[in-house]
Amino acid sequence: MALVLSPPLSPQLARSRSSLPSGDEWAYEPKFDGFRAIAFVEGDEVRIQSRGGRPLERYFPELRFPPGRYVVDGEIVIEGEDGQQDFDLLSQRIHPAASRIELLSVQTPARFIAFDLLADADASLLERPFSERRAALEALDAPGLELTPLVRTAEEAEAWLRSAEGVVAKELAAPYKPGERAGMAKIKRVRTIDAVITGWRPGKEPFTVGSLILGLYDADGELRVVGHTSSLRAAERRELVDRLRPYETGERGSADPSRWKNDKDLEWVALRPELVVEISFDHVSGRRIRHGAKLKRWREDKPAAECRIEQLAD
Repeated sequence: MALVLSPPLSPQLARSRSSLPSGDEWAYEPKFDGFRAIAFVEGDEVRIQSRGGRPLERYFPELRFPPGRYVVDGEIVIEGEDGQQDFDLLSQRIHPAASRIELLSVQTPARFIAFDLLADADASLLERPFSERRAALEALDAPGLELTPLVRTAEEAEAWLRSAEGVVAKELAAPYKPGERAGMAKIKRVRTIDAVITGWRPGKEPFTVGSLILGLYDADGELRVVGHTSSLRAAERRELVDRLRPYETGERGSADPSRWKNDKDLEWVALRPELVVEISFDHVSGRRIRHGAKLKRWREDKPAAECRIEQLAD
């Protein structure tokens, strides 16, 4: 490729904020639940680079980019049967077998959503402010290239804190700084639900609780494990051993072996489904809580049967 920018190119990153910034100097986009990717397009040739600089095109053969000479920053997403973006389906694509990838590309096709233009023809746009890069992206002669929605007020962006993974706020005057957390802020959607404690895992220290296993009842009345929380204070980890003991069913075991966890991490102790806690979290995929859930409070007032899986769809 003879583009003015070439891979590997580190994407600009966002710093975390707890609330939306406001003011005329900001623009806002929805936060996606996918793979960050930069696409380098020259004619019909396309290179797709991951956030870490690795090539992605072999894993997503169904992605198509309009011919031209440009470099765009964006996100690869896959939607599940419920219409929500599903990170698990994306992860399944990173597979060594080309036949498996080809099958999944038909069954669960991915989309590329562009949100920044880094180069157009022989011109690098990295030094230009985001307002100009966005205008150039909208004017790019690339019919069929999907662009992320963008709004100019925090009030308009609020809806994405309820319906999407959150919001990415961008400074209109900021240049694109590869690899730096500058000019962008991410505000994640934070949600709370009430969940049943179905069991616990031992902690690294003897006679401590490492994490609580969380469950919700589905439409058939089956209690399904949806995640865990390990946000416990040191003293609480010891106290919980005695608090949970009366609810133990006597069933114990371990999960399937994992190259990421040691045997201790996989042990579990089952509990009767009677204890309810309120937790907060910011990420759901495939009806499972994927990022660390935080314990907010115990709900002695709430019956376990009222902890429904529909909460994850709210």
